[in-house]
Amino acid sequence: MKLNATHFPHRGLVLFALLLIGQLAFAQSTVTGTLTDAGSGEPLIGAYITAVGTAKGTVTDFDGTYSLDVPAGVTELDISYTGYATQRVTIGTQTTIDLALSAGETLDEVVVIGYGTVKREDATGSVETVSASQFNQGAVTSAQELVAGKVSGVQVTTDGSPGGGATIRIRGGSSLSANNDPLIIIDGVPLPTDGVNGSRNPLNLINPNDIETFTVLKDASATAIYGSRASNGVVIITTKKGKAGAGLQLSYNGKVGLGSAIRTVDVFDGPGFRDLITERFNEGSPEVGYLGEADTDWQDEILQTSLFHDHNVSASGSIKSLPYRVSVGYTNQEGVLLTDQFSRVTYGLNLNPSFFENRLQINAGIKGVNSSNHFADRGALGSAISFDPTQPVRQDNAFGNYFYTSQLNNPNPQNLAPSNPLALLEQKDDETDVFRYIANFTADYRFSFLPALRANLNLATDRSQSDGSVRIPTNAAFAFDGDSAGGTDNSFTQDKNSDLLEFYLNYAEDLTDGIRLDILGGYSWQYFFRENTFRNADVDGSDLNEGRDASENYLVSLFSRANLTIGDRLILTGTVRRDASSRFNADNRVGIFPSAAAAYKLISVENSPKGLNSLKLRVGYGVTGQQEIGDVYYPAQATYLASQPNARYRFGDRFITTLRPEGYNANLKWEETATLNLAVDFGMFNDRLNGSVEVYNRKTSDLLNFIPVPAGTNLTNFINSNLGDLEVNGFEISLQGTPYQKENSSLSVGVNFTVNSVELTRLTTTEDPSFAGVLTGGIAGGTGRTIQINSVGSAPNSFYVFEQVYDETGIPIEGVYVDRNGDGVVDDDDLYRYEQPAANSFLGFTANYELNNFDFSFAGRASFGNYVYDNNLSNRATYNQLVNSAGFVTNTLPEIREIDFDDSQFVSDYYVRDASFLRLDHITAGYRFNEVFGEGSTLRAYLTVQNPVLITDYRGIDPEVFSGIDNEIYPRARTILLGVGANF
Repeated sequence: MKLNATHFPHRGLVLFALLLIGQLAFAQSTVTGTLTDAGSGEPLIGAYITAVGTAKGTVTDFDGTYSLDVPAGVTELDISYTGYATQRVTIGTQTTIDLALSAGETLDEVVVIGYGTVKREDATGSVETVSASQFNQGAVTSAQELVAGKVSGVQVTTDGSPGGGATIRIRGGSSLSANNDPLIIIDGVPLPTDGVNGSRNPLNLINPNDIETFTVLKDASATAIYGSRASNGVVIITTKKGKAGAGLQLSYNGKVGLGSAIRTVDVFDGPGFRDLITERFNEGSPEVGYLGEADTDWQDEILQTSLFHDHNVSASGSIKSLPYRVSVGYTNQEGVLLTDQFSRVTYGLNLNPSFFENRLQINAGIKGVNSSNHFADRGALGSAISFDPTQPVRQDNAFGNYFYTSQLNNPNPQNLAPSNPLALLEQKDDETDVFRYIANFTADYRFSFLPALRANLNLATDRSQSDGSVRIPTNAAFAFDGDSAGGTDNSFTQDKNSDLLEFYLNYAEDLTDGIRLDILGGYSWQYFFRENTFRNADVDGSDLNEGRDASENYLVSLFSRANLTIGDRLILTGTVRRDASSRFNADNRVGIFPSAAAAYKLISVENSPKGLNSLKLRVGYGVTGQQEIGDVYYPAQATYLASQPNARYRFGDRFITTLRPEGYNANLKWEETATLNLAVDFGMFNDRLNGSVEVYNRKTSDLLNFIPVPAGTNLTNFINSNLGDLEVNGFEISLQGTPYQKENSSLSVGVNFTVNSVELTRLTTTEDPSFAGVLTGGIAGGTGRTIQINSVGSAPNSFYVFEQVYDETGIPIEGVYVDRNGDGVVDDDDLYRYEQPAANSFLGFTANYELNNFDFSFAGRASFGNYVYDNNLSNRATYNQLVNSAGFVTNTLPEIREIDFDDSQFVSDYYVRDASFLRLDHITAGYRFNEVFGEGSTLRAYLTVQNPVLITDYRGIDPEVFSGIDNEIYPRARTILLGVGANF
């Protein structure tokens, strides 16, 4: 047949395509093999095999086998599996490659970030991860205690009570009146920031034994993907899961310990107090007549040796293609304060199967807690300090046989006197029960026609129910009111739920040689609802007051991120999140929060035993938001408050429930924080020493602030408004190393150091030099008395005091202060800003030594430049406080002789004390026994001393006081624990 020129192009293309297909068929090769666990020999299901330099890859099936068509020119394969060291193998002429993988520390190489993971060497943001093997030891009941002192820039101030909460501050916080807590995410589920009524700590939801990693995102590049809730950083908690192909593994972790208060307030004992009163008022005076004959250490009466025990049992493995982990835990902890107790039962279940040749990966889990609390009345701490030590604990009377101070010439209780501390604890039942669970389901699907594209769906619900009651009997002297004590019978309930729906698409592929694009875009919807009821009454049901309130709010978001890797050195990251909050009106509802970051690897050398083997520069800038203003859910909308049943309006024979309009600010909008972060990451001596140095600047504008408003301009005296700016500057250095390592022994150490300063830069709409600031920091000793101030040019909550004058011997002169402005008179214009509660710098340090089966570790923290106002001293150590005209005496502190004040001088800087400290959080020694329960089993027994060492010049009960005001602080415990961990 004669060729037609018009047909030639088509037939030529067909011929060319056939030749090309044939050439490709001959050029590419097929590699098959089986992957197994090096220890057990069991197949590894779902391992990734990737042709290096391409997006071509596959995964192993149920028996660990794989088959991969390798494109021409590819000479190596990357083989990776969660929990195992990644391997790169050369193909050569091989067509079958079988490998046995060994367990590795991939968590040291891969870090969790928002909506994904990234290799640590490719991270552009400030991210630090603490894994389970690095956690603090001791009587730990909640997650934040595991990492205290472990992460640079992060301060964890724990409460001394059993199961107590903790204050977490990442780089000092970024707000003033709004929430300063970080966003906490558990297995992809963001927790509400307002907590649960009746719960000591929202993180009591999880047993610490179930936690795999604790990751902190600190700068805007890392946090901006979470937008409106990320101004104060993000904490991502990942729980343990089962592994595909693994056999059944059972584990038990248990510990029991005894704790006692590290310190108590130094007060006079009975004989010493009698000597003081006699010295001041002479023998035979009415004041001496108020004294008793006893010698009672009231703090000893209310403090106890506390018992702690915790048990956790887990089972993990894989049932054919279904990896699983299930756990149950029980915790019971007494407080060092008598009657204070926390107990809980936790449970967790994680399932993570894969389907369709591992293209669909499912993660489904539930975490729950049933907790019970008996709260001790903390007022007993103050009463124990001030109660007359010459009086007995008990006496025969109609008030429960507890000693009480009677009125002059009247046997009824004197309600102006301190209450019997033991009666406050034993005659008051303050109890709560909390049930809470989080259930989540995540599906991640990789499309077969485009393996570089995956879709992720995350569904979750967080639900809690709590109820509590406070009951005081009618014969409690401290509840006496008038001619009789009516007692107390109060109760409350709360139902809360938060529902989450998130969906995103992620595309990651090598575009050309040396260029890789990883982009993500998604949608998030979260709904919050809470309903509260309360009932307050006397024991007989009289004086009844009850009510109910409900509220809800929404957060709807769009988010995106793009990572561009150019060559082996340059990494660029950009994120944008668009949040819409129902707290604000339509005009101000939406906030846009972008960020950009870059990282450049100056040095990247593998297996370099000498000098630098990695050096990376990072820079990031971004904006995050804030809309969390406590329990105010409708601050920008007109609302009305219904009157209580006992405050209704009578109209004839009817009682009408009235509606009262509440104040609001229709112009309220987002608080925004812009952060600049510069960093250097490095590794030396074949990564025997790793570290990072970071410098950051953070500026918050339009602070959400609770401020007074002029009379008549609103329906309230104070209102939420956007007013003020704040700036944070800081420096961090973090080092981890292994200075000593032999075949059977090693020493690993870590240290981090942070310098952080916070300054208020604006608090008024226009510059006003005469505006001193906003008073804050209430103290005991007078209604409405404050000791701190927020003012421009100073740190938040700076102490606002007079400068004390001293005599030639160094004794403070009562009521004499420095005339700082030189106008010849000492008045409020001479008050000055003196120090702050927050530390200027702080560090954390850890060390772990292993020799064969023996291990020894310790961890500690130090804080510098933090000051505390000793309110126990200022309120009690004056001579005129010793005797009350109502006919009773109160104890005081021996330092009264050094001060020698007759009247209280609350605003003297004498009481602002340097509270810098060094403390060891724990010292632990353990020994591992192998093959105890059969092949592959282990048993580790260990001894831990928690809070063994505290070094400080502060003379109060504890230098670590977050608010900076020491008054009735709960004593921290020194605890000795025995523990055992078994795996079989």
